[in-house]
Amino acid sequence: MVLPTASPPLPGTTKVLSVGLHPRVLDYSRMPEGVDEAAFTARIEAAHTALREAGFDVVPCLIDTDPDRSEAAVREQLRADAFGLAMIGGGVRMAPEHTVLFERLVNVLTEEAPGIRLCFNSSPENTVEALRRWIRA
Repeated sequence: MVLPTASPPLPGTTKVLSVGLHPRVLDYSRMPEGVDEAAFTARIEAAHTALREAGFDVVPCLIDTDPDRSEAAVREQLRADAFGLAMIGGGVRMAPEHTVLFERLVNVLTEEAPGIRLCFNSSPENTVEALRRWIRA
């Protein structure tokens, strides 16, 4: 597997902070038919199970859309533990209305955890793949 940069892979024991929007704050009118809060919650839970089964040490941090509250929640997680990698979910990054939220999260991550690496998924189902780009199996 080729890493996106020339940086060496992180060890398999690297603790990962997984930041994503809580299912209760999503606008399901913009989602494909059949995707509602219950379905999305199930997808997230399945992704977390897959991460554990793949051996990743992941701490989920589900946030809302308010940049101040979300920044505080992420800052609290970063102060509670040492993380080598942070994954920011597609719901934060891919919706134009969350641009400020995304910027704030990137900035708090790099302020509170200098040297942390960032990775991104596009859905709960490809989170394992996103982490494997950075963490040595």
